[in-house]
Amino acid sequence: MIDAGLSRREIAKRLAAIGEDIACLDAVLVTHEHTDHTCGLNTLSKASEKPLPLYMTHGTARYIDWDGCAPVIEQFQAGRSFSVGDFDVASFTIPHDAMDPVGYTLKAEGIKIAIATDLGYITQNIPDNLHDATVVLLEANHDVEMLRVGPYPWSVKQRVMSRRGHLSNELAGEFIKAHLGYVNRLILGHISEHNNHPELVRSMGLKAIDGRTLFTQLTVAEPGMQSEVFRY
Repeated sequence: MIDAGLSRREIAKRLAAIGEDIACLDAVLVTHEHTDHTCGLNTLSKASEKPLPLYMTHGTARYIDWDGCAPVIEQFQAGRSFSVGDFDVASFTIPHDAMDPVGYTLKAEGIKIAIATDLGYITQNIPDNLHDATVVLLEANHDVEMLRVGPYPWSVKQRVMSRRGHLSNELAGEFIKAHLGYVNRLILGHISEHNNHPELVRSMGLKAIDGRTLFTQLTVAEPGMQSEVFRY
């Protein structure tokens, strides 16, 4: 599993909805320490019937509040590759206002899956790591105009729009056009509930993939909703 930003109960519920048992989790890969990605880690670790290794960078591990929990932590340097079960995992540094945040790619049986969210902007290493991925989960966090007139304090708006914040619809669309012409399944996610709308994201995604010779299936991962299951 990538990150644990929901309660253990909610994670178990969503896994059960797709026929999976939370007791069968083999590991959690953590991108960074922000609570919307980590708030379920402690209860997952405490309630697990077997050791549940949590993979994260050294910087991330130091800045999570473990609240007396003593989980099994597998720390690594950003950029390192390693194996988890049948998956070959590669990590790559991402530009976000966390201590040592990373994205991941996972390979198994000829399929490559890439996860790239919480991006202030697109650094050179991101297209390099997403190259030849079959499935890409890419952030499309906010519509700039909605963010500007929205309810957030100005300091938070500045943070979101900064180069260590989140990727806008416009920047996501530019990246898709320039670098994701090969992807089979494009999932646009990490969508702000206050500063974006799924239909704006869908419109951007369709425009970005329009006219390409290779067929790309587009999915918009709506906030608070469980997506369909993708099988390859």
